[in-house]
Amino acid sequence: MRISIASVGDMMLGTDYPENHLPDDDGVTFLADVRKVISAADIAFGNLEGVLIDGGLPAKKCNNPRACYLFRSPTRYADHFKGAGFDVLSLANNHARDFDEEGRTSSMEAIAARGMYHSGREGDIASFEAHGLRIAFLAYAVTRNSNLMLDYELAFATVATIAAAHDIVVVSFHGGAEGADALHVPFAEEEYYGEPRGDVVWFARGVIDAGADLVIGHGPHVVRGMERYNDRLIAYSLGNFATYYGISVAGTKGIAPILTVTLDGDGVFIAGEITSTVQRRPAGPSIDQKQRALNLIRGLSIEDFGDPGIQFLPDGKLLPIDRGPVEPHQLVVAPNRPEVDTQ
Repeated sequence: MRISIASVGDMMLGTDYPENHLPDDDGVTFLADVRKVISAADIAFGNLEGVLIDGGLPAKKCNNPRACYLFRSPTRYADHFKGAGFDVLSLANNHARDFDEEGRTSSMEAIAARGMYHSGREGDIASFEAHGLRIAFLAYAVTRNSNLMLDYELAFATVATIAAAHDIVVVSFHGGAEGADALHVPFAEEEYYGEPRGDVVWFARGVIDAGADLVIGHGPHVVRGMERYNDRLIAYSLGNFATYYGISVAGTKGIAPILTVTLDGDGVFIAGEITSTVQRRPAGPSIDQKQRALNLIRGLSIEDFGDPGIQFLPDGKLLPIDRGPVEPHQLVVAPNRPEVDTQ
């Protein structure tokens, strides 16, 4: 048995708070250029930055709203994700609670009303059947009330429990530092503006050891490398995919892949493909004939992992190749790591 899963990074199709920054056509065509690729997969996944809610006031307090981004999209924008072919959206990130848990609840309801699935709030797991396989998606973040990435042992135990009841388990995480200088995986706990952002290698390899079959990272707002670990694929960051406003798409922050992965019925990585995209505002993501995302990810994978166990072909195809022994990675908790507020 085979199943294909398309994954993308951060998405935010426009905000109407504190003033109108929605696309001129209300976002109807924002994903048009990439719809064919996304909808071709058996399952499509992406990270929803922000909230789907009609009206309401934010939970965050900003002294200067112009320097503090809060993302509120109308609930009708869930139609755009469904129309593009998405099946599962992550609500585990630092903007999923911009309008408190009421906002995340509204997002969950809007997503479910269109027949899609969601994961992100603590204990929220997307579980469904596709092509005769029982599938689970677990979305993790470093933010409060979410499935908490930073509680590694709990995450590993949860994944093990879910894996025992499902054929395929996909884990996503919103973690790691941010910005143009965050392209490389540091093999250590990361921080951003004093906030703990986790050791992404420890987390990703740990959930695979616990039973996950595919790990998808996002959060740095740039792409990162990939590796094949225990016959499973880890993509450490898929970058900014479709962000209309408020998130920079300059330089490397504007290129991202659509990663399509084929797994067998046991979750083993069989093959994949990177479809490179680029954002040029005010348009949405478009297919990048220069294949900048592919070239950048290939280089980062080799630089960070030496032998990533993946062959990157010029046309974007990915194939598993023999990989030597993987040097064990040890978790070293930052000595001054701030306490994580989970309440």
